Amino acid sequence: MQVGIQFFPDIGPAEKSAQDYWAESMRLVSLCDRYGYSHVRTVEHYFTPYGGYSPSPMLFLAAAAQVTRRARLVTGAVLPAFNHPLKLAGEIGMLDALSDGRLDVGFARAFLPHEFARFGVSLDESRARFEEGVEQVRLLLEQEHVTSEGRFHHYRDVTSLPRPTQKPRPPFYIAAMATPDSFRRAGAAGYGVMAIPMAGGAMAELLGVYRDAWRGAGHPGNGIVMLAFHMLCHREQEAADALARGPLERYLRSLVNAASDWTAGAASADYPGYDKVIAALAAETFDTQVAKCAAWVGTPARILDIVAQYDAQVGGFEIASLQVNFNDLPLAEAEASLRLFGEAVLPRLRRRA
Repeated sequence: MQVGIQFFPDIGPAEKSAQDYWAESMRLVSLCDRYGYSHVRTVEHYFTPYGGYSPSPMLFLAAAAQVTRRARLVTGAVLPAFNHPLKLAGEIGMLDALSDGRLDVGFARAFLPHEFARFGVSLDESRARFEEGVEQVRLLLEQEHVTSEGRFHHYRDVTSLPRPTQKPRPPFYIAAMATPDSFRRAGAAGYGVMAIPMAGGAMAELLGVYRDAWRGAGHPGNGIVMLAFHMLCHREQEAADALARGPLERYLRSLVNAASDWTAGAASADYPGYDKVIAALAAETFDTQVAKCAAWVGTPARILDIVAQYDAQVGGFEIASLQVNFNDLPLAEAEASLRLFGEAVLPRLRRRA
């Protein structure tokens, strides 16, 4: 199993400045090569404490590429609905060059109604914009002299520069939350899938849908699944629980607040059942997250037990992406957690690969 770290800011200026948040994050990135963390990842969100400090994942990953020389850089994920494919393709090529070919590109549809409203994009265009955007970016990276007449973007005889360092392009991932069709489409296209156990639900079934679609489309192997977890590792279980409880529950509240439009009447055929998904998340607590193995909190031995339990539940997965400085968790605690996990847990997980 590969294990990397991800950064999902869910605080605002009242809690911590962006300058301090990203400085602390870079400090944690500096530990990746020492302990063998496989990737660094961050998100694209806007306007609210839930992700708003990260409107451009590629900016942070370009900086991270200069601090770690071995970890891969992962967009988790960029949002085609709010970006022109010509700009995305050029930035992907540039970051792939800056990182010496270490970039993985995750794409997501976006799911927060307030972001769509502020960008002036209809929720009902979400899937169409996503599918067109991913395909146009793929063509621009893989080919030269590209012509595309899309519903939302069109261009003729374009060769995107810089050309990708990785050939034919960096690996693609698709972020999927709870809709089986999203998992099916990712597998059929031959892309990795990024998913979040936080919401609970039928993750084993969803990953089964993904892997069946992958094999059904004739792709070699069994697909690539990257799952995101909160993590706090400590030598004492009670101390781990006490440190993680408040920040994790505040993280959950920031997510629900940012997505509250879904439970206040927002609706779209592109997002079936999202009112129920967000309502379910509103009922989540630290204890429920730990119980469903969505949060890896505890001693090294306890975390190894959690990983084994969840791996068996979902039928295996290839990559874990760990949130290590969630909400207002102090840097000293996040760093101690990352070091202890790297010393006592990560070597044993890598041997399971």
